[in-house]
Amino acid sequence: MLVGIVGRPSSGKSTFFKAATLMNVLIADYPFATIKPNHGIGFVKIKDLAPEFGKVSNPREGFVKSGINEDGKEVKGYWRFVPFEMMDVAGLVEGASEGKGLGNEFLNDLSAADAFIHIVDMSGESNGEGKPATDYYPGEDIKIIEKELDLWYSGIFKKGWKTFARTVEMQKGKLSVAIAKQFSGLKVSEEDVKSVLLKSKLDAEKPASWSEEQIFEFARALRKETKPMVIAANKMDRPKARENLKKIKEEFDYPIVPCFAEGELALREADKHKLIEYVPGDCDFVVKGELNEKQKDGLEKIREKLKEFGSTGVQEVLNKMVLDVLGMVGIFPAGDKLADSKGNVLPDCYLMEKGSTALDFAFRLHTDIGNAFVKAIDVRSKKAVGKDHVLEHRDGLEIMTK
Repeated sequence: MLVGIVGRPSSGKSTFFKAATLMNVLIADYPFATIKPNHGIGFVKIKDLAPEFGKVSNPREGFVKSGINEDGKEVKGYWRFVPFEMMDVAGLVEGASEGKGLGNEFLNDLSAADAFIHIVDMSGESNGEGKPATDYYPGEDIKIIEKELDLWYSGIFKKGWKTFARTVEMQKGKLSVAIAKQFSGLKVSEEDVKSVLLKSKLDAEKPASWSEEQIFEFARALRKETKPMVIAANKMDRPKARENLKKIKEEFDYPIVPCFAEGELALREADKHKLIEYVPGDCDFVVKGELNEKQKDGLEKIREKLKEFGSTGVQEVLNKMVLDVLGMVGIFPAGDKLADSKGNVLPDCYLMEKGSTALDFAFRLHTDIGNAFVKAIDVRSKKAVGKDHVLEHRDGLEIMTK
């Protein structure tokens, strides 16, 4: 699973990416600070399974943090941060689909992404090219990104369209197969195409008769189906951000999550250097180290914003994307003692698509385990489940083999 970070220049993309991954990336107040895509690891935040058994996990990948449970008690290792891949690409400007700015590179980089987080500057203090402005409406940024992505998809769709549309008609072929082949480089499946065709009510028997407008609308619908998007309403700590956010919510139907990435980055860096104890997504932090006056002042200003907004919003954006939009569930390989042969408690947690079965999970662990699957044991109930058992979020399963 790869999530791409998109947005126009100077929207705070690289700041968001660094806050989410703590990768060393260039953050600058000029357009196209990012040229080559940055790859890093983001983390989805879920309740860990180990505390239910009075244990603390030792993750092989990701990490755990203490947290407050439903009874108001602090629990060690309460939160688990499960990794997934992220990519920050060059800022997108109008005309990118025609090669303007870093458009061609930008779009090629995005081909492998499963979904996009669109970072939108809610402040209105810079325009669509990333230059200083006054009272700029951020909704224009969303329209620019939508337009360029739709032109990208329709451009791919139109390449050889007339030829393969007529071929499908003459040979009574499957239109969904032909279109999926055309978009194979963008991780578009035949099922994706079938879904869009069904919703579009277009005549799949006579595709050669589709109008230019119908072709574009189909490409747009396919883009929304195969590259879903969450809007990260960034810079919410700026004066006019709330007003702009209200307008954005009224105009667009994407999932929208308010955030201020600069604050999150400062908190994560301070936590990394053991100056504070901070759990991403929390509404407060605890000072642990010696702070100078500048650090104290900066952190107190962030604390005020945390009280105002409830969190910086960055972790909420990641969770919204992975758990809600992409519909993933976290599954733990969990034997009777919850530990591997070296004594590490629940070292792994895998993100699986919602609707996955116990057999799917076995194959995710290893092909040989999947082929030798007999049954799975639910670590909570101790009951056996079969290969068709549908996994629930935070399940812990031990796979039994021949």
